[in-house]
Amino acid sequence: MGLAVLPARLKTELFELEKALIEGRDISADEVLAKHEPWAKKMKERYCFTAENAGDILREEVGQIFAKVLEHAGVYKCTDEGRAAFLKFTNSIM
Repeated sequence: MGLAVLPARLKTELFELEKALIEGRDISADEVLAKHEPWAKKMKERYCFTAENAGDILREEVGQIFAKVLEHAGVYKCTDEGRAAFLKFTNSIM
């Protein structure tokens, strides 16, 4: 399992997004959450959010985005050693 430190703002927004998804609220109508609406819409197509699973789903989805950001950030050198280190990292978070 990997670890990502989220900015306080995003942590709060994810908590509010979780509640909105559970309650089935219109996310686009919320001034703070509206920016997450396209992402939430895609998730709602794949998941049925409940109080029991919403937090886990959001953590998994954020983790996938975080891994993709790292992949595109070029954190690891494009060498055999760098590719091996990247694979070790991605295997540790799956």
